[in-house]
Amino acid sequence: MRVTLRALVWTFGLIVAVVLVSSCGIGGLSPIFPTPVSPNGQDIYNLYEIISVPAIIIFIAVEASLLWVVVKYRRSRQPAGYVPPQIHGNTRLEIVWTIAPLIVVLAIAAYSFDILQKNFQPISPSNYTIVVSGHQFGWNYTYPENFTIHQEGTLAGDVTPFVVPTHRLIRLQFQGTDVIHSWWVPAISGKTDAVPGYDNFSWLNISTEGTYRGECAELCGVGHSTMQIIVQAVSEATFNGWVQEQLAAQQKANATPSPSPSPSPSPSPSASPSVKPSASPS
Repeated sequence: MRVTLRALVWTFGLIVAVVLVSSCGIGGLSPIFPTPVSPNGQDIYNLYEIISVPAIIIFIAVEASLLWVVVKYRRSRQPAGYVPPQIHGNTRLEIVWTIAPLIVVLAIAAYSFDILQKNFQPISPSNYTIVVSGHQFGWNYTYPENFTIHQEGTLAGDVTPFVVPTHRLIRLQFQGTDVIHSWWVPAISGKTDAVPGYDNFSWLNISTEGTYRGECAELCGVGHSTMQIIVQAVSEATFNGWVQEQLAAQQKANATPSPSPSPSPSPSPSASPSVKPSASPS
């Protein structure tokens, strides 16, 4: 029994260490669920809570039963040649432990499917669509005003933020340009794949100003770890001013004349054009 407890303590300690280490570093996400700031993020959070309740109950029941059997029927307490009671062939018990898990799994599947249909469809009546394009290794955000924010991946610091207004319903249209990527900001929404040749959809309606972190959730190549996501939610007035700044910067960049090529030198007056000799008369 002492060995069993020691093994459990070591196992729990290793799990905690792995979780803590995996959440460290630039762009790492906290192992604790962040407070949702968008209705679809809240739906995902509620879904995890509801799934966790039966999962925890079943886990505790199974592990407690396993420990009870191990302790009660351990060899050191039984006489030589002892065979514990056998329940194989108990039809009623086998029906119960077949039907009960099936009911639990079907209930979770039905509720999850309802949430997925609600949160990962082209939402209406949103009239503001931002196209999110994933590439190796970064994100592009194309706004309806026809300018694009490039969020190139890095681990040397923070990436360029994806700026959105608060209290506005925004439709997100996801595209992939090379391989499959997955856009994931836990406080805002669930994971949405950016697939080449196929558009996926999600949406957001952030209620609180702030900066929210995420990352690519699909192993997409050697630079996968650099694909940070930073969403910066600002007030409507601040957002409108920021949009005007982007348009002004784009207009200025387009208006800057490119250097004209040097004119080709004119022929020298002393140089006479070549003349094709005429044929001599016969």
